[in-house]
Amino acid sequence: MASSCIYIPHQQKGTEETHGPEQDVLTTAAGIPIGEALSVMTVGPRGPLLMQDVIFTETMAHFSRERIPERVVHAKGAGAFGYFEVTNDITKYCKAKVFESIGKKTPIAVRFSSTAGESGSPDTVRDARGFAVKFYTEHGNWDLVGSNTSIFFIRDPILFPLMSHAQKRNPQTHIKDPNMLWDFFTQRPETLHEVTHLFTDRGIPDGFRHMHGFGIHAFKLVNAAGRAVYCKFHYKTNQGIKNLSPEKAQSLAASNPDYALRDLFDAIAKGNFPSWTLSIQVMTFEQAEKLPYNPFDITKVWCYNDFPLIPVGRLTLNRNPVNYFAEVEQMAFEPRNMPPGIEPSPDKMLHGRLFAYPDAQRYRLGVNYTQIPVNSPHKSKVANYLRDGFMAMGNNQGNAVNYYPNSFGGPEDSEEFNETVYSACGDVARHEDTEEDDVTQVRNFYLNVLSAEERQRVCENIAASLKGAQLSIQKKAIKIFTDIHAEYGTCVQAELDKQSIAVVRRDYSPHPPQVKLF
Repeated sequence: MASSCIYIPHQQKGTEETHGPEQDVLTTAAGIPIGEALSVMTVGPRGPLLMQDVIFTETMAHFSRERIPERVVHAKGAGAFGYFEVTNDITKYCKAKVFESIGKKTPIAVRFSSTAGESGSPDTVRDARGFAVKFYTEHGNWDLVGSNTSIFFIRDPILFPLMSHAQKRNPQTHIKDPNMLWDFFTQRPETLHEVTHLFTDRGIPDGFRHMHGFGIHAFKLVNAAGRAVYCKFHYKTNQGIKNLSPEKAQSLAASNPDYALRDLFDAIAKGNFPSWTLSIQVMTFEQAEKLPYNPFDITKVWCYNDFPLIPVGRLTLNRNPVNYFAEVEQMAFEPRNMPPGIEPSPDKMLHGRLFAYPDAQRYRLGVNYTQIPVNSPHKSKVANYLRDGFMAMGNNQGNAVNYYPNSFGGPEDSEEFNETVYSACGDVARHEDTEEDDVTQVRNFYLNVLSAEERQRVCENIAASLKGAQLSIQKKAIKIFTDIHAEYGTCVQAELDKQSIAVVRRDYSPHPPQVKLF
């Protein structure tokens, strides 16, 4: 005889328990109210789980997919929001709406980041810091993506993945490897300008509020009459420069690895709003042709004496993100986002980023990443013929026609927003810049910008990193530092000797011969 079961309905909560006007009812992702969310649905208190428990399956399925791919570089960062206010008139150089009048304010989003570490890495490592700003203008978003140094390691974009590999983890040991790092640096002398900057005191800024920012690349500014000049953008911190000593940085890495994120968030939460002064350097086309170096080589600076800073406005951050993932992790920057009045220069590294950044966003966030609220234009309407794809949000432009040209009133292009015309000529080839001067500006920075005490600390910091590399790589490094200036090479060697590390050691390659395991 089959056993029988008595059905006893779950006791309902008393009707006197009501939700207050400010208390939300827990729901599924589809908005369906949930009655019980702290236990799974089972056959009796000790029975098996039921597949009909859609609350559990939705919870677990979403949990397994919470992480999107982290950024390959600049994985860890902090974000904040605020505004840019024009304080000086530069309309004679640029017609962009963001600069159209003194006193004009434009909403901005900013993301600061470390470069080489993963999303869980400490904030106080010696590393270049990203400094990316999104201006929400009437002519679309302007993304000015830069860092806290005015130059970069390389000038050819094809080297960027290789340089990044050298700064990341050994493919066998999965450990950061000074052999890889310094082997790459010594193979590519153009890196030495950025390397020297990186190993100064400013290589470990005291949080994000106390560092400068630079757009790095040369851009073109175009005025209302169509006249163009080349330009570089600079953000100067109004909080003053502050840096951490290596000892303090190491201590914070252990005790407070999120030091920079916490510092920025707490300052804004307390009403201590950080700000930066935006300035530009301007170079005419004629000046660019007469320079003794390539003005579009981002391993070099434009000297302030020749191209002084022109103040433009002030960036102020006055709001923290409400939800980090939505507003910071999904914040997507694209150097190609330049409103009318701002255009790319012939900088090859900038051209490489025009492709690489949006391509990375499509991979991380999906083809419709620009529709995510933090990335969508705030002050301009999107009207185009791009449709569908993963995560298309809103009404997908409704019943608007989706091809062009058409006879049904769809958006049309306008000559008003054409880019400037310029001529280009030359032999099509893979031109390696072997004739570029990679020494003079580094030597000038070392001798004339750094004090004697700062030069000593640079050498100490380099030796502390270089000591982990094998002897042959140390010798190559000493040679290229000596090529910059004899004192530079001698000082680094002395610091290596002082630490008793310049000794013959086992020749270890970061890429040993492959071994068959089976």
